[in-house]
Amino acid sequence: MTARRGCGRLHAAPAPEEHPALPCTQLFDAEDDMAIHPRAGTPARPEDLVDVPALLAAYADRHPDPSVAEQRVAFGTSGHRGSAFSATFNDDHIAATSQAICEYRAQQGTDGPLFLGKDTHALSDPAWGTAVEVFAANGVHVLVDARDGWTPTPAVSHAILTYNEGRDSGLADGVVVTPSHNPPSDGGFKYNPPDGGPAGTAATSWIANRANELLEAKLQGVRRVPLDRAERGTYDFLDAYVSDLESVVDLDAIRSAGVVLAADPLGGAAVHYWGAIADRYKLDLTVVNPDVDPAFGFMTLDWDGKIRMDCSSPYAMASLVGRKDEFTIATGNDADSDRHGIVTRDAGLMNPNHYLAVAIGYLYAHRSGWPGGAAVGKTAVSSSMIDRVAGDLGRELLEVPVGFKWFVPGLRDGSIAFGGEESAGASFLRTDGRPWSTDKDGIIMCLLAGEITAVTGQTPSQRYAELTARFGDPAYARTDVACSREDKAKLGKLSADDVAATELAGEPITARLTTAPGNGEPLGGLKVVTENGWFAARPSGTEDVYKVYAESFLGPDHLARIQEEAQEVVRGALA
Repeated sequence: MTARRGCGRLHAAPAPEEHPALPCTQLFDAEDDMAIHPRAGTPARPEDLVDVPALLAAYADRHPDPSVAEQRVAFGTSGHRGSAFSATFNDDHIAATSQAICEYRAQQGTDGPLFLGKDTHALSDPAWGTAVEVFAANGVHVLVDARDGWTPTPAVSHAILTYNEGRDSGLADGVVVTPSHNPPSDGGFKYNPPDGGPAGTAATSWIANRANELLEAKLQGVRRVPLDRAERGTYDFLDAYVSDLESVVDLDAIRSAGVVLAADPLGGAAVHYWGAIADRYKLDLTVVNPDVDPAFGFMTLDWDGKIRMDCSSPYAMASLVGRKDEFTIATGNDADSDRHGIVTRDAGLMNPNHYLAVAIGYLYAHRSGWPGGAAVGKTAVSSSMIDRVAGDLGRELLEVPVGFKWFVPGLRDGSIAFGGEESAGASFLRTDGRPWSTDKDGIIMCLLAGEITAVTGQTPSQRYAELTARFGDPAYARTDVACSREDKAKLGKLSADDVAATELAGEPITARLTTAPGNGEPLGGLKVVTENGWFAARPSGTEDVYKVYAESFLGPDHLARIQEEAQEVVRGALA
């Protein structure tokens, strides 16, 4: 059994000498002593870097074989992802997917502009060009960045919602070319319909099926014009987004309190946004790493020795954590800025679950303009600390399956004021209760940490300590275990009947869930709950692994018992 990174309170191997010991948010299987790479958290070396020219050549020259399952278009929770080297993200994929999007939006009657953004991954620029060629040939009015720069995911969502506000026809949608925090060799392509959020399963299934038909037909049916003849308009994503931030975060409070901020874009799309935010709102904010490099050679290696722009990982964030004493709050974003990482002087890098709980507790108590009945949104694998905070606030808790798409309707109509995922993604309403973005927004989550500190006089980690004093101190972990596609299919069909036991780690089982309590949608796995703990097992949507999430309010030893019994359930289901 090979376990991979998860989030918890237990410490893994000590960090190398070059960096101070980090507050680890990861847990690894004791059977695998080499789970953490010996150079995790240390600067990348030349031999770690992707060969960018070779990668770009592979994007253009390699052609996928649609008879090979791995080389087909497949939308996970955040679009189609892959690498040009493995023939899973190439010009053919993007041409076919773009054509499919054109046909889908025509079928849906979406005839307004399409906002097109991209991040800083090496494959994002050529994929952006492919998309422009296909969209233009299909008569789609494409709006690209007026500054010829990079575009965070939340800026695209904000643009779609802003354009569509008050409209009943001529609605806009969008595409972001990004593999999020994935390694530099990867590319990604995700579609956001007129609701501004990640496309739902019905849309992504239709688009993927049509794209694969086009791949099988060797792209017959794909319309395309050369990039230099492809008509497109422009939109100032940066100005539209930055100038509107006062409607969602109290920037005056941050400035007045003199909170000293740092922002590390990790070489991603937010690099110019953070400087513009500092200038426009006169904040004491330092962009600690303004470098953009498609090989991301300035990064420290993640837990497995790979370069990965994961702002929730203490290894990827090691450089910023090492400078934590220079700032009141230091923050990081992934490459498309839909995730957040919060670093404080007193605690280092916060566990994403901890910060979500703090953010919820603060926002619902300090946003008088929010709807009184607006629920708290969380995914089924997020910490139960959120449940306790929501109950203390007297707010309904809406627990949904993994995937930010489940929060989109509620964020649009105000029935959810905050939606968050354990993987450090969240968004929330404007101060007057109107929607801000219906996709994850790492930038406002980072700024919110400054607001919390300014208004309360406490850092988010200090406020989390207060929550644990009131509600208990949970231990949380996630392990990823390699498995076959056949096993993934079995695990996706787990049912309550697969749990014959009446107790979990010594406590009576109170719920066996295969659908989410908040919306009745399938979890794609199983969640077992007791008074003081739970586990959830589900197959990954993008890798040949299954994930076991677990949490205990009775400490690390109890957590270990939950994990052990969870694995027994999984093994029994696979037998």
